[in-house]
Amino acid sequence: MLLWLAFAIFIFGLFLFNREAISNGIQIVQNVIASRRALEDPPPEPDTSPAVETVPAPTPHVAADPPPVSTPPSAARPSAPPAETPPASGPPREQPVPQTQNPVEQRDRVLYFSQVDRSGSVLGVRVERRLPASDSPMTDALQALIEGPNTEEKQRGLMSLIPSGTKMLSASVRGNTAYISFSEEFQYNTYGVEGYAGQLRQIVFTATEFPNVRDVQILIEGRRVDYLGEGIWIGSPISREML
Repeated sequence: MLLWLAFAIFIFGLFLFNREAISNGIQIVQNVIASRRALEDPPPEPDTSPAVETVPAPTPHVAADPPPVSTPPSAARPSAPPAETPPASGPPREQPVPQTQNPVEQRDRVLYFSQVDRSGSVLGVRVERRLPASDSPMTDALQALIEGPNTEEKQRGLMSLIPSGTKMLSASVRGNTAYISFSEEFQYNTYGVEGYAGQLRQIVFTATEFPNVRDVQILIEGRRVDYLGEGIWIGSPISREML
């Protein structure tokens, strides 16, 4: 027992005497162990990623329910078309009949043209024309005469001896005499004496077809002249019997 106690005191004393050396030894051993761990486990790489700022998520905004919209009854659904009213009982209505334009009334008028026979003589030829009715039938007939024969009349050999370009300036009746004024062209006939006689015959016979006309006074540009062409007297009214 004393022996063990003495041994323990010896060990404790030895420990106290070599405490600093023992502490240094322990420190060296710890440094060696730490060096080996450093070699085995490489230090972690520094974090070079940019710092991310954490932003708190916004609180979702919940929209309030819109107020109910009241729809007028007319807009809610299309209105039904009005019901057709059945026609009243009774006889059917008469539909208006479109009025057609009445055709222009026409009357038969007598014109006188000229024709040269086989012997070379100039003859007067009576023809009938359908012309529109008007309040001045003699003027209408004389105007148609000045315009000349139509296609069918030309095929019959009819011609007009009234000089080309002649215009009727006026026509009127006083008493039983027709006063007819012509333009200057009426004085010049290329067919000579027969031509002058033929043109007078056409005018006088056409005008005296009307029962109120007995003779014709020829005027040139509204003036009375004595002679037409080569000595054909026109200074006074001319009747059929004078031609």
